[in-house]
Amino acid sequence: MLTAAETEALLLSLRVSLAAVIWVLPLALALAVLTRHAFPGRSLVEGMVHLPLALPPVVIGFLLLIIFGTREPVGAWLLAHLGVRFAFNWTGAALAAGIITFPFQYRAIRLSLQAQNPGLDEAAETLGAGPLDRFVNLTLPLALPGIVAGAITAFAASLGEFGAIITFVSSIPGETRTLPLAIYSALQQPGGEIEAARLAGLSVALALIGVMLAGYADRRMRAALGA
Repeated sequence: MLTAAETEALLLSLRVSLAAVIWVLPLALALAVLTRHAFPGRSLVEGMVHLPLALPPVVIGFLLLIIFGTREPVGAWLLAHLGVRFAFNWTGAALAAGIITFPFQYRAIRLSLQAQNPGLDEAAETLGAGPLDRFVNLTLPLALPGIVAGAITAFAASLGEFGAIITFVSSIPGETRTLPLAIYSALQQPGGEIEAARLAGLSVALALIGVMLAGYADRRMRAALGA
């Protein structure tokens, strides 16, 4: 059984991960569609997309802090004019998790688009289907397995994000203390090893479920589409 604080950390982690997936998904889809075609600077764009995989998460958190901090130009403007605050807020945790896991969604969608037969799009065009019609009724349904698999994988990965979140929004109970941060906090307390082990086991279970669901959803949707 989980304590009230542990349950709070679990629910916050689920909330942060869900928000991270939702705000990133449209961007990942748009960028994956854009990079299907060659254009000047595509390699640079793809390199920047995959940058979170190469950079230490702490660096991502630090960059977010100097951009969206409440005393920084962008963060101060958002707070003063829109009432939006990312630093030391759960929304900042979702922002950090979304950036870290962006490549997971992008890569899954990109590979799904690459696997499509270009002849289908050409045939639809010859039959009079416009670009939007082809995208909505052909490209998007065929890319659905990659979209779902990428979203589930990103959700599972967001549950385990630590470095960027603690750097950007700190570890505030009930506000930004997700499961990984709760494990770290437990290890800082005398006798907190049991609590840390319990939360670590929960994290492993959630990650395993997420990875298995991603693979299952991908297989089922590909089978439904006849792929």
